[in-house]
Amino acid sequence: MAEFRAPLRDMMFLFNDVFDFQTHYQAFPEGRDAPSDVVDQIVNEATRFSEEVLFPLNQSGDVEGCHLENGQVTTPRGFREAYQQFVEGGWQGLSHPVEYGGMGLPLSLGVLKSELIATANWAWGMYPGLSVGAMNTLYLHGTEDQKQLYLRKLIEGAWSGTMCLTEPQCGTDLGQVRTRAEPDADGSYRITGTKIFISAGDHDLTENIVHIVLARLPDAPRGTKGISLFVVPKYLPGENGGIGAFNQVVTSGLEHKMGIKASSTCVLNFEGAKGWLIGPPNEGLACMFTFMNTARIGTGMQGVAAAELAFQNAVRYARERRSMRSLSGKKYPDLPADPIIVHPDVRRMLLTQKAFAEGGRALIYYVARIADVFVHGATEREKARADDTLGFLTPIVKAFLTETGWESVNLGMQVFGGHGYIREHGMEQIVRDTRIATLYEGTTGIQALDLLGRKLILDKGEAFRRFNKEVGDYCSGKSPFVTGKHRKKLKPLIQRLGWLNRQWAYLSLRVAFSAMRDRDEVGSAAYDYLMYSGYMVLAYMWLLQAETALEKLSASEGDETFLRAKVDTCRFYFDRLLPRARMHHACMLSGARNLMHLPDEAFHANLE
Repeated sequence: MAEFRAPLRDMMFLFNDVFDFQTHYQAFPEGRDAPSDVVDQIVNEATRFSEEVLFPLNQSGDVEGCHLENGQVTTPRGFREAYQQFVEGGWQGLSHPVEYGGMGLPLSLGVLKSELIATANWAWGMYPGLSVGAMNTLYLHGTEDQKQLYLRKLIEGAWSGTMCLTEPQCGTDLGQVRTRAEPDADGSYRITGTKIFISAGDHDLTENIVHIVLARLPDAPRGTKGISLFVVPKYLPGENGGIGAFNQVVTSGLEHKMGIKASSTCVLNFEGAKGWLIGPPNEGLACMFTFMNTARIGTGMQGVAAAELAFQNAVRYARERRSMRSLSGKKYPDLPADPIIVHPDVRRMLLTQKAFAEGGRALIYYVARIADVFVHGATEREKARADDTLGFLTPIVKAFLTETGWESVNLGMQVFGGHGYIREHGMEQIVRDTRIATLYEGTTGIQALDLLGRKLILDKGEAFRRFNKEVGDYCSGKSPFVTGKHRKKLKPLIQRLGWLNRQWAYLSLRVAFSAMRDRDEVGSAAYDYLMYSGYMVLAYMWLLQAETALEKLSASEGDETFLRAKVDTCRFYFDRLLPRARMHHACMLSGARNLMHLPDEAFHANLE
């Protein structure tokens, strides 16, 4: 049976020491409502809810799954009761505006809550998680009437939300969307079409579901320039905040999935359902990116959550399982065999998991800090710069953290050996649940194209240059994250990061110039460019943690074992994982020819 304990020591180390959120919060009024005692209270209660309510439902929910009968989806036993506790605790509105019923606390504080929920029970967490994107989309692009009607209910948690993009003939290529929106005389639209892979598309947790839907107006231009965005509730709003008539949003099927079986993934048929336009006509894709970026950062968190859960259980098993003796001599002579944690290869796997889980958590918190500025910045210029930085980092967060999360959970299963393949230990569920993370909200390849093709080349790399300069300033001792004299102990690692950071700038220019001669150079280099960028960014996160740990050790603050482990894991990352960047360097510069030269028909020539 799998186990879960909230990694509070690491979470609070990042929150209080590495990124000093309390000082960060003083820059905007909403942050001043989150002093340390409030943060502690929220984290402690979220820990209790995650450990005692959600995690016990993780494995049973996977076994039972969701059921579709007579057009209504039923979630596994215990899910509704857990959701009711979630609503009663006010969790959905934690970081949303007070004027619409939220608590108005910083977005980054909601990230702490979301991480705990995600690690304890990712499938359950998808239901309220999908609502967050709908809430953000309505808040930024909806009319005041839409906010009063839908946003309040979503923030309350009485209603939930989805995003409806994918259709049978198109996923990433949204220019092929066929769902139609015919105008009615009352200002609404009749929405007709089929959407697939809709997470939380139907369920029994809330009385209503608010769908955010991409569709085409009758006179819309072809391609992505002709997509509009609509809010389409499952039930039409009734009087006094209730629900009215069924709105012809029909759940025609449940997808049969490899994992996250307790999360309902639906086929929805919109059969002339009534909807209302969000934002300007034919600009739905731009509005939808608010939702998509929210979802992509949340999906990056899935990689971290999965790595953490797999790591916790792999460490426990490695300390308990006894097999053979250490090659350097017996470590536990009073036992019939040594625990497998003494073996170097097992430690390689555990340290890789630890490096990706804790490094990824640091990156999520770093991005959450920037998101606070995007939402609460003092000036529009400050908000715009934060938005640009988020746009640059989002594909790295989504793709790199899910790729390394997938690697981590497989290493966790490997530590268990044959026992990892058996359901009762929980590891095979973690593997199955995590596989989707590299696929939805844009596959790794799509995120890579976004990073290199759009964020670097089309946007002329402004956000990249700012971030690249931030890392360079850190390496030269000019960063606000520089803590003091003890960083000299990390000098060799800082020098390596500085060299790779300069190489990153050179590679970015070189790949961009190659793309000007041959557009296939973008596609051939994109994956390796993204992975190189991910290893770079995580190296920066690990140095921030190691330097902070050394300062606390020198001041005799905190737990010595925990802090020394931070420094040691940082060294492991630089010695064992960061060298992978060199491989990606070589691959991205090898060009498109080795990928494109082989004729299409030659791929299956051995079958003819």
